[in-house]
Amino acid sequence: INRRGMPPKAGGEVVFSCPVRKVLQPIQFTDPGKIKRIRGTAYSVRVSPQIANRMVESARSILNKFLPDIYIYTDHMKGVSSGKSPGFGMCLTAETINGTVLSAELASNPQGQGAAVLPEELGQNCAKLLLEEVYRGGCVDSTNQSLALLLMTLGQRDVSKVLLGPLSPYTIEFLRHLRSFFQIMFKIETKTPEEEHMGGEKVLMTCVGIGFSNLSKTIR
Repeated sequence: INRRGMPPKAGGEVVFSCPVRKVLQPIQFTDPGKIKRIRGTAYSVRVSPQIANRMVESARSILNKFLPDIYIYTDHMKGVSSGKSPGFGMCLTAETINGTVLSAELASNPQGQGAAVLPEELGQNCAKLLLEEVYRGGCVDSTNQSLALLLMTLGQRDVSKVLLGPLSPYTIEFLRHLRSFFQIMFKIETKTPEEEHMGGEKVLMTCVGIGFSNLSKTIR
């Protein structure tokens, strides 16, 4: 992240790079495991640096009741790196012993829009959102369910399985799009909390990939 930008005027800049992959391998991701640690970032731009610290303290006041291994970084950017609008926010991730990462993010309202949000309130709400994701469970959080299903669809012609929490409305609509564009139908099996011994109802998603190959070349 070179620059952070907040709405409405934005001004942020992110540089993303990744290796070229010709094919996607099928996955069997059905055991999320137990939460071992929580990490996060509280960021602020064009406001007092103390706001990030206030968000961290309020989030920890809730999360410390459940787990000792918590570290939330503060990131305050100034000058050119701070975009064009004031604001603040927080991103939290819960990591499990099996490599599952569940995330939650919350940001302040854009300048001049909606009611003002206190840093303490935002920190607590973000912590509660993360706990909600942990309760929902699965190997992918509700925000990234559709991305996981898309990558499974584009994988090799083999069976892929992933365990998800309750499907979000966006994911349900996305499944309809996958059927329209790729003629892919997922097998959906529900798992009750009693079977999984934790959290809400789970959904086991199974499909056979279309065998997509990436024709892109590495940029020199």
